[in-house]
Amino acid sequence: MKNIKMTVEYDGGRYQGWQRLGDSDKTIQGKIENILSEMTKTKIEIVGAGRTDAGTHAKGQIANFKTTSDMDFVAMRDYLNTYIPRDIVVKKLEEVPERFHARYNATGKKYSYFVWNNTVPSAFERSYSYHYPEQLAIDKMNEACSKLIGTHDFIGFSSLKKSKKSTVRTINEISIDREGDLLHFTFSGDGFLYKMIRIIMGTLLEIGAGTMKPEDIDAIFKSGIRSDAGMTVPSQGLFLDEVYYD
Repeated sequence: MKNIKMTVEYDGGRYQGWQRLGDSDKTIQGKIENILSEMTKTKIEIVGAGRTDAGTHAKGQIANFKTTSDMDFVAMRDYLNTYIPRDIVVKKLEEVPERFHARYNATGKKYSYFVWNNTVPSAFERSYSYHYPEQLAIDKMNEACSKLIGTHDFIGFSSLKKSKKSTVRTINEISIDREGDLLHFTFSGDGFLYKMIRIIMGTLLEIGAGTMKPEDIDAIFKSGIRSDAGMTVPSQGLFLDEVYYD
């Protein structure tokens, strides 16, 4: 039995997220599992490093699966890329130790969020960024980012209703880069709660637009109340870039 690590890239626009759903075949996990099972003639289940939301994209999603197949990894990759939809691409397959688990062994993740910041929308960026026409004060947003970096209870920046598990997370870096009208936000940390990045992004944009203030970040941490934070931005601007392992 081999344990195989898989690096996957996908455009999530047509899908209901990564995780397989019993009543839908429109998931990334489901599409890959179907082809893997056909290829190996056995039922294959894959484990993903994270459950990206409906509409979210990935450049470096990691998954693993176990199989007794002796098929060459390059041939296996090419077979998958021939038969899975073209908006999903298996970039790499490699054998890893038997105990490797894509989700449990992950030590951190890096995400990007893109914002088209112009009064006029873009015909080309619309599927991979959020159109936000308001003028933004980048200095205020950077001030807010500095408050978010570090170890905090992020429950107020999450759509979780209740959680018996810890909602404390560590953000190592948040950066903002502008190239013309396109703003690129980068987030890296040890993990992110349900819709956490999209809510943080909505809060940062409202701070940049002046409807919220950088010090509101402190108040949200203190209250832990979701409604104190900003809007939840749409999913099409969000990308899972990389998953980190020790």
